[in-house]
Amino acid sequence: MRKQNKYLIIVVGPTAVGKTSLCLKLAKNFQTEIISSDSRQFYKEMLIGTAKPSLEELALVKHHLIDHKSIFDNYDVKDFEKDALDALNEIFKRRNLAIMTGGSGLFVNIISYGMDEIPEIEPQIRAGVIKSYQEFGLEYLQNKLKAIDPTYYSEVDIMNPQRLMRAIEVSLGTGKPYSSFRQKKKTDRPFHIIKIGLNRDRAELYERIDQRMDLMIDQGLFEEAEKLFPYRDLNALQTVGYSEIFGSLKGEYDKVEAIRLLKRNSRRYAKRQLTWFRNDPEITWFHPDQEQEIFDFVRAKIVDLN
Repeated sequence: MRKQNKYLIIVVGPTAVGKTSLCLKLAKNFQTEIISSDSRQFYKEMLIGTAKPSLEELALVKHHLIDHKSIFDNYDVKDFEKDALDALNEIFKRRNLAIMTGGSGLFVNIISYGMDEIPEIEPQIRAGVIKSYQEFGLEYLQNKLKAIDPTYYSEVDIMNPQRLMRAIEVSLGTGKPYSSFRQKKKTDRPFHIIKIGLNRDRAELYERIDQRMDLMIDQGLFEEAEKLFPYRDLNALQTVGYSEIFGSLKGEYDKVEAIRLLKRNSRRYAKRQLTWFRNDPEITWFHPDQEQEIFDFVRAKIVDLN
C-alpha cells in the first residue's frame, strides 16, 4: 500500500509521566489535533480517576475519543480501531499530521499493527474461565495467567479481568500462550507512524504518581468512586484508581489503606506500562523536558520519510 504524506505521532509512556502536557505543545506547534488512546478516558462517567485533560486543556486543542462512550456500553479494541481510524481520516482531510497519546499499549498496538488473528475458542472453555472468576475472584485470574503465560502477564493490566480471562481462555483453548499469537502480521496503514516514548527517573516518576493521586483525592476521587460503586462490576470500572476505593467501600479496609493501595498499584501499573512499551523497537525515548529535541526529531523523521 502506497503511503500518503500523512503522519501520525504516537506519544506513549507510563501514567503521570507528562504525556498530556507534551502533546498539547506538539499539537500547538504542528497545528493539529489529538486522539486519545487511553482505554479509560473514553468513558464520560469517569472524570477524576482517569486523569483526563482539563476543560482548559481540551479548549486549547481539539481532542477525539474522550468522553464519547458510557461505562454501560460494550466497547473493545475493534471498536476503538474503527473510531480512531475514522478520526484520523477526518483530521487528515484538514492536516498532514495528527497526534495520538495514551498509556494503553493494546490500543496503541491496534493502530500500529492491526488485529492479531486468534483461533476461535470453544464456548465451554470461555464459560469455565468466567465461572472461575466468579467463584475465586481477580487474584485467581492473575495467578493463573502468571503460571501459563508469564510474558503476557508482565505486560497486561492485571486489574482488568476481561483481558485476563481472554488470555487464559486462548491459552487453554489452543495449548499455546496467548502472547504467541500477538503481532504476527502487521497491517499496513496508509500513513506514516512516528513513535515517541516518554520516561523519567524512577524516583521522579513515582513522586509524580503520588502527587497526582493526592490531587485526584483532593478533587473528589473518593466521592466519584462512591457514585460509581453500584456499577463496580462493569468492565470499564475494573481499573486502578477505582478498584482500590471499591474495596474500602465494601468494608475490606479503611480509607488510609485505600490511599496506600491507590499509590502502590499506580506505581505497579506504570512499571507494567514501561515493560510493554520497551518491547517496541519503533519507539524513540525522551525525557518530557526535552521538548526542543522532540520537535526536531519529528521534523527530521518527516523529512526522512518523504
